[in-house]
Amino acid sequence: MTLKAVLPLDDTAADLATVGGKGASLARLTRAGLPVPAGFHITTDAYRAFVAAFRDEIPHAEDPRALFAGHDLPAELAAEIRRAYDALGDDVPVAVRSSATAEDLPDMSFAGQQDTYLNIRGDALLDAVRRCWASLWNPRAVAYRDQNGVPHDDVALAVVVQELVDADAAGIMFTANPVSGARDETVVNASWGLGEAVVGGQVTPDTIVVSGGAVTQEQVSDKTVMTVRTPDGTRERPVPDGLRRAAVLDAAQAVELAAIGARIQTLYGTPMDIEWARRDGEFAIVQARPITGIKPQVEEWNDSLKGEYLWTGGNLGEAIPDVMTPMTWSFVRLFIHEAMSASALPGFDLVGNIGGRFYMNLSVVHSIAGALGMRARLGAVEQVFGKLPPGLGVPLVPVSRWEIIKRVLPMAIGIQRRVRTNLKGMRAFLATSQRRCEELRATIAATGSGPELAGLWEREIRPHLVTSCRMLEAAGRQGGATLVWTRDRLRRMMGEVTAEAMLTGVNTDGELASLGPVMSLSRLARGEITRAEFARAYGHRGPHEFEVSIPRPGEDDGWIDAQLAGLRDLRADTEALLARQRKAREEAWAGFAERYPRQEAKMRARVQRWNAVVRDRESTRSENMRAFWVLRAFAVRAGELSGRGDDVFFLYLDELLALLRGDPSALERVPVRRATYERYAALPLYPALIVGHFDPVRWAADPARRVDVYDARGTALPVSDTVKGFPGAPGVVEGVARVISGPEEGDRLKPGEILVTTLTNVGWTPMFPRAAAVVTDMGAPLSHASIVARELGIPAVVGTGNATMRVHDGDRIRVDGERGTVELLG
Repeated sequence: MTLKAVLPLDDTAADLATVGGKGASLARLTRAGLPVPAGFHITTDAYRAFVAAFRDEIPHAEDPRALFAGHDLPAELAAEIRRAYDALGDDVPVAVRSSATAEDLPDMSFAGQQDTYLNIRGDALLDAVRRCWASLWNPRAVAYRDQNGVPHDDVALAVVVQELVDADAAGIMFTANPVSGARDETVVNASWGLGEAVVGGQVTPDTIVVSGGAVTQEQVSDKTVMTVRTPDGTRERPVPDGLRRAAVLDAAQAVELAAIGARIQTLYGTPMDIEWARRDGEFAIVQARPITGIKPQVEEWNDSLKGEYLWTGGNLGEAIPDVMTPMTWSFVRLFIHEAMSASALPGFDLVGNIGGRFYMNLSVVHSIAGALGMRARLGAVEQVFGKLPPGLGVPLVPVSRWEIIKRVLPMAIGIQRRVRTNLKGMRAFLATSQRRCEELRATIAATGSGPELAGLWEREIRPHLVTSCRMLEAAGRQGGATLVWTRDRLRRMMGEVTAEAMLTGVNTDGELASLGPVMSLSRLARGEITRAEFARAYGHRGPHEFEVSIPRPGEDDGWIDAQLAGLRDLRADTEALLARQRKAREEAWAGFAERYPRQEAKMRARVQRWNAVVRDRESTRSENMRAFWVLRAFAVRAGELSGRGDDVFFLYLDELLALLRGDPSALERVPVRRATYERYAALPLYPALIVGHFDPVRWAADPARRVDVYDARGTALPVSDTVKGFPGAPGVVEGVARVISGPEEGDRLKPGEILVTTLTNVGWTPMFPRAAAVVTDMGAPLSHASIVARELGIPAVVGTGNATMRVHDGDRIRVDGERGTVELLG
């Protein structure tokens, strides 16, 4: 015969197309030296040769079994099968197993869809083979293929013939826990006799869990039936009374079997579902396939486990609202090291990654303030990070006051020098940053090799990022107490509403960067600038601007179109809002001049300083985000040059640089990290405040979970029935609440409705002119929502902690931005 009808069990030609999934797996196991019973393959070529004469009749046959039974195997094919069988020994009992070409795949097992025949001898072999072939067309197999979209013309059936292990015990072994997904647990099911009773579910087997080379759990069942050999096949028989409640495997045997499973998992590189048998104390493997439907392996990204600290998602957490990919976390840590080292305490993490989300360690900040005798200035911390609930004690770091002083003071002196130096270069940096970032992105795009791109990172990309971070640090620290002191003094002198009006006008002497996108969108809508000009100036700003795996708005025409569409629904033009606020500001200053005529010039100078500090902070933050667009371009190009695409976002920076220089070893962690990222990203936004050890998955599963605070110490903080926060921007408004979970839902906010959400950042700014008022769970007077709402004259209450818990979509509410309250009107 020209076709290859029969192959030895370990033949290298025994692949999926030739011997089906089961056969290919057994061939691989045999070649690896695992204990597989002897046998041979009857190939798909043999199947096709057999059905050639009646292939077109099969799909229309009422009973495919009768159709197959009505045809004899070609004589030459039958003889070749008999020769292979005779080579196994004299009248050897065998198992005859179907092996389809769409079987035992990683995403579809097809297990049990075709037939298996046990204890077959001599002349019965050819009939068993023919019945296996016919089972490819049984209703169960046909329906399964239809359900999984497998074309019937694409499948063929091979048959595996193996010596039947006359087993005294058998079962199934999973090299990862199929229920929990735990990769460090092997689960063994075991029962008496052949394995069919276990596979078929006729018996409840013993269950043994092996982990770390030892049995960690064991459940011995009452095993009522067993499959045994008989002269004419196999039968179910009652288990003898002395064996029913006896353990099938002792601990040593279970560990030995788990070790065989570990070898098989290593061979395949994935958790495996393995059928095993035992005869006279020797184990045999009769089948192995990847486990389907198992929970993906994940890592734990959880810095809350490092100690009992108070973590906040306020302020910078509002700017980084997403679950971060590992690459983004690498860049964010570098950003923090360069831009926020003033708040650091050597030996303790200032920032943490909790379930993939960014948090700051307020225990560090409070500990430093206490050690330096600055507790009275913690009010300034509230202005930035928000208020703490009454009764929430702040756990301090376990270090003495003098040790903190010894660690912090030398660093603080160095930072002061650095800030003074960087302030001198800030204007030049702001003037050249846009052009420099464009040059870097162009250079990145033109880079032709991995090593060249890694070199570019060290020489040019990293230095620019460091500079932009240090400029942001300098801009943020130049005001010192000016921001808090000036605001508090004005409020005491003139009251909340007038004070806030006097502090607006940041854009008078230069545009406020947070307002830039929405004001430029208005100019784009009027045809005053082009799309290219808008993308060039503001294409780096958006709701996800820290996350480098997400395209920038400047890369996405659809984003610009969506924002332009939103402008058509504005209740008032942005410029009109600014003009109205300008009139309120002028009236407020006139009132101040009338009440304090001798202090007007000095206070105007202070407020001008306030405005300059706010504007510089916003401008340097914007350019820092422009540098993050460069980082995204770097990562995307690395994916192109390495041929790994978006896999690179699931590497850390040092791993990516190693990949670019030729070391791909870290890529093996990508599937696990991708699964970890997807698991965390599927969870709701975590609480704004976290104390102690926090499990995001367990918290999300709790129907009574709180979004404002989580305290692992068990502190019973009352849940407030009122919604109260910081006065973000003054004014009183009544209207319909629109509770929005993310900026992608922005089109749900209709003109004149009140925006209620967890947090906002610059990517939300185009929504603000459409809103009658803004209410947030997170935030403080110096957060994004407060600054932008104040400039536009939109009432805002920020940092309520519980607005999204208490206010429902469509509720009618009253927002008082002067008192910081939100009332439900029913």
